[in-house]
Amino acid sequence: MSTPEYTRILDEITAILERFINKPVAVTEQTELVNDLGLDSLLVMEILEEVEDTFDFSFPLNNLSEIRTVGDFALQVQKEIGG
Repeated sequence: MSTPEYTRILDEITAILERFINKPVAVTEQTELVNDLGLDSLLVMEILEEVEDTFDFSFPLNNLSEIRTVGDFALQVQKEIGG
């Protein structure tokens, strides 16, 4: 079950991802960052920086290995900002 806070975070992350992607793709919770979007490590770091600025927090880099999908990303951000 998604909460309004999770939905807001997911929408923000989706908007950020769409600005960085150079090909048309529908981004959903199940979209895989590497396999579906083709993100490389440099682009992931740029996106992460944008997300940190948007939500005003510092993302622990050791948690990156837990993120496979856009939904995973949103859940991790929600956890980190205490939402």
